[in-house]
Amino acid sequence: MYSITAIIAAYNEEKTIEDVLRQVKEVELVTNIIVISDGSKDRTAEIARGLGVEVIELKENIGKGGALKKGIDICKSDVILLLDADLVGLTSDHIKKLLGPVLQGNVDMTIGIFDKGRPCIDFVQRVTPYLSGQRAIRRYILDGITNIDKTRYGVEAAVTQYVKEHKVETKQVSLLNLTHVMKEEKFGFMEGFKERIKMYWQVFITFKAGR
Repeated sequence: MYSITAIIAAYNEEKTIEDVLRQVKEVELVTNIIVISDGSKDRTAEIARGLGVEVIELKENIGKGGALKKGIDICKSDVILLLDADLVGLTSDHIKKLLGPVLQGNVDMTIGIFDKGRPCIDFVQRVTPYLSGQRAIRRYILDGITNIDKTRYGVEAAVTQYVKEHKVETKQVSLLNLTHVMKEEKFGFMEGFKERIKMYWQVFITFKAGR
């Protein structure tokens, strides 16, 4: 039986982190949960600790790739569950659906795609599934990515490149009625828009560097 660790990078996600963690804790297959508070200035780390999960609290924001690497470095599991901290509507069934194909040995990675959550976000996920942060993934894939800590928002793009280059078997999994908080909702329209542009730029740079 595989050991499974959920690793969740979070930056100022006090509004959603509790609901996400409660659903992960419902899944007995998940043996450990690590939350990396990536320079959060709110109660993200406090809430996570209150739920009894392992918390790494970073003083400064180092980006999603770097935050996930901190969790990967202390994780000993064969299978890693990656989830975003800003999910809305997550259930234990979503998590089991992500884990199933990997645990059954059918594939080495699943990618969760939102379906019937919010139309605008659903559309983006269908067009760019490689940007999804919801994945069940064999550890060797993450260990094989050079400089994953430098990718920031481009971490999913780096994973996508690795599995493509190494012909890793993957499967897209539909996650019904699941969505997340948009950047424009978190930061306000203008700041959120700037953050979105920064994300797409870092994804582009990651893809370009991998060519």
